Amino acid sequence: MKSPAQWASTGKLLRITRWDEPVMRTPTKPVTQFDEELAQLVADMFATMAAADGVGLAAPQVNRDIALFVFNCPNADDELIHGVVCNPVVTLPQGKDRRLVSAEEGCLSWPGAYQPLSRPDFAVCEGVDETGAPVRIEGTGLLARCLQHETDHLHGTVFGDRLSTRSRRKLDEEKEQLAPLYPDDWPVHPKRTAGEAS
Repeated sequence: MKSPAQWASTGKLLRITRWDEPVMRTPTKPVTQFDEELAQLVADMFATMAAADGVGLAAPQVNRDIALFVFNCPNADDELIHGVVCNPVVTLPQGKDRRLVSAEEGCLSWPGAYQPLSRPDFAVCEGVDETGAPVRIEGTGLLARCLQHETDHLHGTVFGDRLSTRSRRKLDEEKEQLAPLYPDDWPVHPKRTAGEAS
């Protein structure tokens, strides 16, 4: 499997879409073509995710309506895990095995804003990679959160939808305060400093 840096080396930066754009609210279509075009999109997504300092990126976040995400994210043991998942299905623990953990969550498509959100601390994600080969990831810690967050995007759900009204208001206020730092085509153009934005 290629490393994130190897993927990114052949990728170009894409603009990251925002939550209020239609592609972010529309359930995606399954990936059916495992070709050079898909591989190039994966490379572009790894490059874009790295430039934006993210741990995961879903296709709708680069204005594509297909069920695909890439990730490069630490698990509970601080081990960095990376991969490509098409047509993912996430399974979460039920009953006594289900343990919710509240942690700060953010999203590259609502940049700069964070709010605590409770999610299960373990997730299994199954799908196929960019070649159509089966993949299975067992996620703990931040990786469990990432797998749930990115799969949500493919169903037209953003993590703000899972917040209380009060927390969502605080998230939106924080995003608006920081909006001047993020150009409309970020990260094609990098984040501005506070001095540049004023």
